[in-house]
Amino acid sequence: MSFLNDLLKCRRNLKPTETLITHVDGQCLIESRSTTLPVKIERKPYGFIVDNKPDDKPAKILDYLYLGSQDCCSKEVLQAYNITNILSIGIKTPIEDPDIKCHYLECLDLPETNIWNIINSSVTVIKNSVNNCESILVHCNAGISRSASVVIGYLVLEHNYNFLNAFEHVRSARPVVNPNNGFMKQLREYHLYI
Repeated sequence: MSFLNDLLKCRRNLKPTETLITHVDGQCLIESRSTTLPVKIERKPYGFIVDNKPDDKPAKILDYLYLGSQDCCSKEVLQAYNITNILSIGIKTPIEDPDIKCHYLECLDLPETNIWNIINSSVTVIKNSVNNCESILVHCNAGISRSASVVIGYLVLEHNYNFLNAFEHVRSARPVVNPNNGFMKQLREYHLYI
């Protein structure tokens, strides 16, 4: 008896199952051995979790330095925290106010993005605000990966934190902080990039 015959014999003894497949666009399909075409099932059309709650409380990292999501860029939040500078990482600031100094740096939240290029460009902007006793908000879309990495890198470069202390300091102020794997690797090995 051949190996193929053994496999076919075992296949007949398998119990029938259905597999739920979720595509990137959120479409969910059920496939089984007996059906040749997937059967569409009703689900929300998202391939990700939708969070409609506002994330509009910036985390104070140091005096004059705040970290948050794009929700923190509302005029009311900026006024409440006396923030006069915004550093947007990878997403443009949705506010137009002559009293707010806005800075933007292009950055994709991809593991292969060199985050140290962004951090090095950010340090001057952050230092200028902090040295002038002007509060600055560093934000990206969610305030989890890109902007958190920039703030961690700033602490390493300007305040002589080691990576672990900087990461823990930022995470204690904003518990959702979670840089992507590529950023984490680069931040841990910062001596190779600076």
